[in-house]
Amino acid sequence: MPFIVGVLKHTPIWVYLLLVYLVWQGIQSLTPRDQPLWRLMIVPAVFIVLGLSGIVLGHETSLWLMLSWLAGAALFAPLGLSTGPKLLAVDRENGRVTRAGSPIPLVRNIVVFFLQYIAAVISATRPDAHLTAALVGRAISGASAGYFIGWIVAVLQCYREAPKPGQSS
Repeated sequence: MPFIVGVLKHTPIWVYLLLVYLVWQGIQSLTPRDQPLWRLMIVPAVFIVLGLSGIVLGHETSLWLMLSWLAGAALFAPLGLSTGPKLLAVDRENGRVTRAGSPIPLVRNIVVFFLQYIAAVISATRPDAHLTAALVGRAISGASAGYFIGWIVAVLQCYREAPKPGQSS
């Protein structure tokens, strides 16, 4: 128990704020909602930035770490592309979309957050497992970034392919 308390005490406040935001966004996604397209992109952008920060801000730079990140991104980008959100309506004139409600964003946000958090904790607290934790952490970061890049591409394709006002579908 002292280990867990120590980890929680040394976790930066922004990590807790990010978790609260991701849970809040996930809860909101349980019901259909209409929102500006740019707001739909906030959570994916957060995960892409976090994913990219793993390679940009990482202390170690090795070919294996980069390959681990790229493998994660390459494996998960097609998943994001194929599972982008279901858009019920697109209002291109006002830049808004209506998306179906789903528990998937809530579960996905929490799982990805905790996988990245656990990898960071292991890397910081277990010097003997540092390389393994770094490889796994980079793969998770790459998978997260790849998934959400694919997801954004799927959203933009749906948005772009939606009939313009006055066009028949």
